[in-house]
Amino acid sequence: MPIRNRVELAIANAIATGQGGAAPPKLAAALDYSVNPGGARIRPMILMSVAVACGDNRPAISNAAAAALELIHCASLVHDDMPCFDNADLRRGKPSVHVAFGEPIALLAGDSLIIMAFEVLARAAAHDPERAVSLMRILGESAGMPGGICAGQGWESEEKIDLSAYHRAKTGALFTAATRMGAVAAGEDPTAWAELGARIGEAFQVADDLRDALYDEATLGKPAHQDEINNRPNAVAELGIKGAISRLEDILGGAISSIPSCPGEAALCEMVRMQAERLIPVIPARQRAF
Repeated sequence: MPIRNRVELAIANAIATGQGGAAPPKLAAALDYSVNPGGARIRPMILMSVAVACGDNRPAISNAAAAALELIHCASLVHDDMPCFDNADLRRGKPSVHVAFGEPIALLAGDSLIIMAFEVLARAAAHDPERAVSLMRILGESAGMPGGICAGQGWESEEKIDLSAYHRAKTGALFTAATRMGAVAAGEDPTAWAELGARIGEAFQVADDLRDALYDEATLGKPAHQDEINNRPNAVAELGIKGAISRLEDILGGAISSIPSCPGEAALCEMVRMQAERLIPVIPARQRAF
């Protein structure tokens, strides 16, 4: 089965479990709404690509890891969009969860997805307890404090921001988790895979800064120019458009060269190249001089 299909099936199974029994209908519907349609699923796709490159000798563990990672990511989007944070009314081209279902259901949906992620990994422990526990630890580190996505969101409430720590936590944490968890799912040491994840995460942050500055809401499928509106630190403000694109290209080149030796190294390099092509934005003609 193609890895994209494996990712989607694992996520669908997790959501179906959360909607079972005597689940409250509105919250059950919000769970599905929060994760579908899922966009590029870039984080779980990277995780699965690393697992496959390393042999993928426990596919059930890899599937669970990919689903858990995406559930955490989707939960973070639900919470980020809420009025107490970004107050964004649009996500992936449709109303944000709090707009569609109300703030209480959105808060509960995000919380439920976080809990569901760890339930998925706990159930996968039947296939390999040691790997499942390692995956839970990495995911917990990458989601919480002091260096996970909760910390990243927390930096936005500080008067003085540590930009490096902010970017590592806000965006980089789940990408580093993707490569590390992919290695663990296949029974490999995750340490050697951290640099690849960190570089991809940094590239994604710069690309996101560029898209926010260059594109409109219709193109993005979510509110545009949020960095400027919310006075958030970003690569475009620091480096300019051309400088940010140059930085992005340098990061992506380093990401490819950081891939550890593994049986599927060539295919993984190609996957990273393909993701790199998607990340580099097209500059609108009116902004090419900046």
